[in-house]
Amino acid sequence: MRLGEQGFLRISIAATVVVATLGVVFGILSGSFSIAFDGVYSLADAAMTGLALWVSSLIIQSTQRDARSGRIRNRFTMGFWHLEPIVLMLNGCLLMTVAVYALISAIISILSGGHELQFGMAVAYSAATLLVCAVMAFLGIRLNARIKSDFISLDVKAWIMSGGIALALLIAFLIGMAVQATPAAWVAGYMDPAVLALVCLVMIPLPIGTVWKALTEILLIAPADLQEHVDRIASETVRRLGFLSHRAYVARVGRAMQIELYFIVPEGLPAKTVEEWDALRDEIGDAIGDESANRWLTIAFTADAEWAE
Repeated sequence: MRLGEQGFLRISIAATVVVATLGVVFGILSGSFSIAFDGVYSLADAAMTGLALWVSSLIIQSTQRDARSGRIRNRFTMGFWHLEPIVLMLNGCLLMTVAVYALISAIISILSGGHELQFGMAVAYSAATLLVCAVMAFLGIRLNARIKSDFISLDVKAWIMSGGIALALLIAFLIGMAVQATPAAWVAGYMDPAVLALVCLVMIPLPIGTVWKALTEILLIAPADLQEHVDRIASETVRRLGFLSHRAYVARVGRAMQIELYFIVPEGLPAKTVEEWDALRDEIGDAIGDESANRWLTIAFTADAEWAE
């Protein structure tokens, strides 16, 4: 049985909860703010991944043909695609907020003279977390090469970010252990907040691309490539059939492609049967391509341009 989007997200939630729990426990026992932050970050990521799983389930269920899915479609006639960019934007903003808060805490700790740390426990946690993050990121990258899911893509980024945190912590804690018996032992007290500050500075800008993409989808900003593709096909249809012009309205919302296409036809055009108009719609739809449950395509013909505005 091949692993799908929802299966991977379920595994990711379970792994994240385990890492988060260990992070909070080891952070308290070792006295490490950076490990505690890693645990809190993982908990936030688990909550967002759970929300992503729920939205993914709704989107997939709304495309099924059973009775329950039919009731869902009757209640939510416009689908659930609009929830996907909202979740992605919320996820990215939450992760950036957590990182900014941790950065402020790290700066305060540095200015306060740092603090003592149980390096042995900290090294053990960092090494174990790094291994889990590497395995999950590898699995996610392999899976997403096949299914191209924005949810999995963001989840992989989160695992890579968590792995980067764990690697930075591991290196810093090993350095702290090494200098404890040397004249530079005073450095050990600053190691934990310093590496936390560095990690946060790297992490804060990472979700910006995801947040911006989600925002453009929430605002229904027309993607240039999709607009150009639809305009080209519509213009060819207008020229070939002697229509007057067309109006195209396009957007990408999560995994959905939404297209409304209006053709302005001359007044007094010889009548066509409904079947002939439907055949023309099929022809235009085939030219646009990407026909699936995630394509929302409306094609209309009118002699009154006001209906297309």
